[in-house]
Amino acid sequence: MRINDVRNDLLSGKPAIGPFIGLQSANVAELMGNAGFNFVVIESEHNGIDSAEIEHMLMAVGNTDAVPIVRIPSLKQVYIQKALDIGALGIVVPAVKTAEEAAQIVSATKFPPHGKRSWGPLRASKYTFDNEDYLRNANDNILVVLIIETVEAVENLEEIAAVPGIDVLFLGPWDMCLSLGLDPLLLPHPEIDRILDKMLEVSTRFEVVAGAGASSPGDVKTRLDQGIQFLSYGPDYALLSSAAFSGVEAFRNWRKDK
Repeated sequence: MRINDVRNDLLSGKPAIGPFIGLQSANVAELMGNAGFNFVVIESEHNGIDSAEIEHMLMAVGNTDAVPIVRIPSLKQVYIQKALDIGALGIVVPAVKTAEEAAQIVSATKFPPHGKRSWGPLRASKYTFDNEDYLRNANDNILVVLIIETVEAVENLEEIAAVPGIDVLFLGPWDMCLSLGLDPLLLPHPEIDRILDKMLEVSTRFEVVAGAGASSPGDVKTRLDQGIQFLSYGPDYALLSSAAFSGVEAFRNWRKDK
C-alpha cells in the first residue's frame, strides 16, 4: 500500500498544500499533482462527477507524487467506502455537525475491530495483489478531514475534535457565512476570523490539524503564519480563471493605449 506521506507529515507537524479539483478532468488532476502540490482533492460534492470519473482522476493523481484525496458528497458510509475502495488515501467530509457524526465517519474508514468498513478495496488493493498489505496498513494510512461550516459544528467543536481518528478540522468559510446569515461575497468577515481563531486553539489543544483555504500566494503565507497546516489552494477553476482573466486584461489594457 502506498504510504500516505501527507498524513505522516501532518502528524509530525509539517504543513501540506494542495488544490481542490472541480473540473472533472483527469488531465487537470494530473497536472496539479505534477505542479508539486502535496495532495490533490477530487471534488464530488458540488459537481456532476460519477464514481468512474473519480477513479480515473485518482489514477491520474497516482502518476504523481501528490496524495490522492476525495471530497465526498456527504457523510454516508457508502460514499466513504467507494472513495477508499477505488484508491483515495483520504476523505474530506462536508457539513459535519456533531461528535456522533465524526465518530461514524472515522468508523467507516477503518476495518474491524477498529471500525465498520467492509472489505472490497479492488483498485486500492491493486486488484487483490496487495490484499494482505492493504488490510494490515489501511487503518493507519487514511487521512480524515472534516469540514466545519455550520454554527452547530462550531458549538460542538471541542467534542468533534476529541473524537479519536480525526486528523484535520477544515474551515468552510462560504457555507459558514450562510449559516451565520452573512454574505460570503463580502468575505472576509470578523465573525469568520473569530471562528478560525477558535478552531486553531481547539485544534492545538486536542492535537488535530487545522485546515483552511488560500486563494493567492500572499494568502498562503498568512495562513501558514496563523498556524494552518492543511492548506487548500485554488480550486482548479479559480486558478485557471485568474490566469485567463489576467491575460485578457493585459490585452485589453494594451489595446486601450493604442
